[in-house]
Amino acid sequence: MPMTHHDRLLIIDFGSQVTQLIARRLRELNVYCEIHPYQNVTDAFLRDFAPKAVILSGGPDSVTREGSPRAPEALWDFGVPVLGICYGQQTMMTQLGGKVERGHGTAEFGRAFVTPAADALNILDGWFAAGNEQVWMSHGDHVSAIAPGFKVYGTSPNAPFAITADTERNFFAVQFHPEVHHTPKGAKLYENFIRLAGFTGDWTMAGYREQAIQQIRDQVGDKQVICALSGGVDSSVTAILINEAIGDQLTCVFVDHGLLRKDEAIEVTRMFRENYNLNLIAADESEMFLGALEGVTDPEVKRKTIGKLFIDVFDKYAKEIDGAEFLAQGTLYPDVIESVSFSGGPSVTIKSHHNVGGLPEKMGLKLVEPLRELFKDEVRALGRELGLPEQFIRRHPFPGPGLAIRCPGEVTREKLDILRNADAVYIDQIRKHGLYDEIWQAFVAILPVRTVGVMGDGRTYDFACALRAVTSVDGMTADYYPYTHEFLGETATRIINEVPGINRVTYDITSKPPGTIEWE
Repeated sequence: MPMTHHDRLLIIDFGSQVTQLIARRLRELNVYCEIHPYQNVTDAFLRDFAPKAVILSGGPDSVTREGSPRAPEALWDFGVPVLGICYGQQTMMTQLGGKVERGHGTAEFGRAFVTPAADALNILDGWFAAGNEQVWMSHGDHVSAIAPGFKVYGTSPNAPFAITADTERNFFAVQFHPEVHHTPKGAKLYENFIRLAGFTGDWTMAGYREQAIQQIRDQVGDKQVICALSGGVDSSVTAILINEAIGDQLTCVFVDHGLLRKDEAIEVTRMFRENYNLNLIAADESEMFLGALEGVTDPEVKRKTIGKLFIDVFDKYAKEIDGAEFLAQGTLYPDVIESVSFSGGPSVTIKSHHNVGGLPEKMGLKLVEPLRELFKDEVRALGRELGLPEQFIRRHPFPGPGLAIRCPGEVTREKLDILRNADAVYIDQIRKHGLYDEIWQAFVAILPVRTVGVMGDGRTYDFACALRAVTSVDGMTADYYPYTHEFLGETATRIINEVPGINRVTYDITSKPPGTIEWE
């Protein structure tokens, strides 16, 4: 669903781990941008895409290696502003006649400070007001000679060409990463760059909603659409948006696999039935899922078992809908770009996905994915635009396999009941203390061990549980939330007193990427 009427910025990806952050910073400035791997950006692609500006991302390769990635040669005569970041700076210098060398004691990783040169530079408006500026470096190679037409506008101890520019052609290059939060004024640099490029900031959720509705109608026509509604933000916004576009042509299927949080099935079905005129099938298939998981302990087998059953169940109910030709999914932009390796090679599989990915082929359905150009925060903004309740929009992410992956070892009904009750107390505590919106995700995991404890004058032999809470500003990196000892003590006391089956509570303070913060 290309948003062709918006001014567009192209991000050429050379494989940086933080390329997504560039796009997020630009979207925050109401600029529509797309990330494309360097090998896909041919001269013809560049002409067809017609960007108003281009950003070259960082990357792990070395421009000194024969056959290393390059920007398309047509870019340099395309007549639009170009910003090169880290590897992007180095390939810009190499391709335009400068020189890059390896090592020699000039590598920089982590925090550094840039000193301004004598001349001012328009994309640095707001920088250096108080002297040097903190930036985040991550480079082994370094520019040893700048290309003809460029001047130096900033240096760091190990990067004499930390900021360079050819102001005649509007080519800018920085050795550091403005997109990360460790470069405090990086957002200002991007703001200056897009202003210089002439962007008007026309990328808004109100405009997206209007255009997406029309494109759904154009794609679907008078055919029927089915949507797997999990109750999460992505699938819920997808369902409400499509319902607004085509009404009775949409049927949603909500599958209760017995692995949901306390009262979640009731809350989700009630919200959609009472507040939205949706065709909704609520399928209680918990006995089948829990039966299939009996004796299963391997986390990957759990995921694959749940994923296969979900497809079978959804297939069963979808066949009851006459004339269904489309399947709606809440695919987001990170899902799209993460599925394409920048080098064209295979990516490491961390864990199997749980969604309905096998259904289109099995059932001969065509996909409707109205959110595939949005990041998570943009989906939340669209949800507000559509009138979804705020407490629902701001819900913490919940995995498709549900509590099965918060229950290491065998999944039993006893352990699930204990886990639901403990999790409900924990979330209640977070809300009571006004912390829910500060935390990206919080949950309880029930550990596969029993411990001896004393409650009152009696001996107990019950389960231990672990509390998990992480913060994330970008959905790509996460750190544990720094609770006070008082909060942890109060929460542990409540869980032990109110949840039969738990006699010990721990807090997990490990830091992980959000995609791996779950326990299995």
